[in-house]
Amino acid sequence: MEIPDHIEGLRREGTLLAEAAARTDLAAPVPTCPDWRLGDLVRHVGRVHRWAAAHPAKGLRAPMEEAALKELIGPDPSDAALLDWFRDGHAALVTVLSEAPADVDCWSFLPSTSPLAFWARRQAHETAVHRFDADAAAGSPGPAVDTALALDGIDELLRGFLVGGRSTVRSERPRTVRVRTTDGPGCWRLTITDEPLSVTTEESPEAADLTLTGPAHELYLLLWNRLTVDRPAPAGQSSPTDRRDPADRNATAEPAGHLRPAERVEVSGDRDLLGLWRDGAAIR
Repeated sequence: MEIPDHIEGLRREGTLLAEAAARTDLAAPVPTCPDWRLGDLVRHVGRVHRWAAAHPAKGLRAPMEEAALKELIGPDPSDAALLDWFRDGHAALVTVLSEAPADVDCWSFLPSTSPLAFWARRQAHETAVHRFDADAAAGSPGPAVDTALALDGIDELLRGFLVGGRSTVRSERPRTVRVRTTDGPGCWRLTITDEPLSVTTEESPEAADLTLTGPAHELYLLLWNRLTVDRPAPAGQSSPTDRRDPADRNATAEPAGHLRPAERVEVSGDRDLLGLWRDGAAIR
């Protein structure tokens, strides 16, 4: 995907997020982020949008300091003003990224062809994943994430975030996972050891310990721990891949038994690796 494609994805997903929030009580719980109400989610994304826009807009060569960030964000908006505040920040971010020069020099934190390409890509996916969270709070699924954006988001997660030290996916004995999309050119082979995750995109004749196959938008949300491949467990029973301590919850991942199933993802191989993924792949 090119920068304009990411900006268009950001525009679309932010608009859908605001629409989901507008039709839902801001006090509604967010099933995919168990410590949040919908108002918390909207405030979080609105703050991130303002923080992200500041780096290319101001040409910041280092992460914005906390005091400057507080000044930038300003007073916490009331619930009555929240959606207008969110829309203003979203529109400002889209404008900054659309009008920034291609060679703008500023801080970024994942490998990319340029700082502008990084911020456009990262904010498109930040917004798309949290749009799904807003739809979950609303109790009704919105449109599927565009296939091209979902393919790109899988790649950003696997080859951007998780190959560094941001995940704790580890195994004393090497394990392999293959992720293959059915609606676009996407195939990733993950090798899990006691070192940071290794990811390649070359097809291999060797069988993987676990293979996940399905449409890009479902694999995208599954790998971001927003969907599960488990079917709902009977009352009083836990999901077979939910190994998380109920007290250990954060805003990026929910125990599998509380997530909507990925209806079209096929699972072949060692399903225990799904639990290992859920426990270690959350971005904190």
